[in-house]
Amino acid sequence: QVQLVDSGGELVQAGGSRRLSCANSGRIFSGYALAWFRQAPGKDRELVASISRAGGTRNYAASVKGRFAISRNNAANKVPLQMNNLEPEDTAVYYCAAKYALDPGTTYSHREDYDFWGQGTQVTVSS
Repeated sequence: QVQLVDSGGELVQAGGSRRLSCANSGRIFSGYALAWFRQAPGKDRELVASISRAGGTRNYAASVKGRFAISRNNAANKVPLQMNNLEPEDTAVYYCAAKYALDPGTTYSHREDYDFWGQGTQVTVSS
């Protein structure tokens, strides 16, 4: 079983950086595709970034491309999200997600694709 724990959210000034972490306390997730989603008040949960099981393919939302970077550390069972040049529009609760994947090179973009979720961590960007 995969058990995800999100951490790293905080109040940050616009233009600043923050690194979120997602740790898996259950079964190792080398067999899983991973992603970060976010949900702002009154809005749907949206994809921020995703990474394939093998780590060679990454996909980003247009709004964060060039500012955010997803990676994975299978040995440590962690999936960090580095966020740079933060904007007030990035304010949201951020969730990591995992999906068991047979294909090592595919990323998944839809909330319904994912089987396991972290509890969420709040990121607030002040202007």
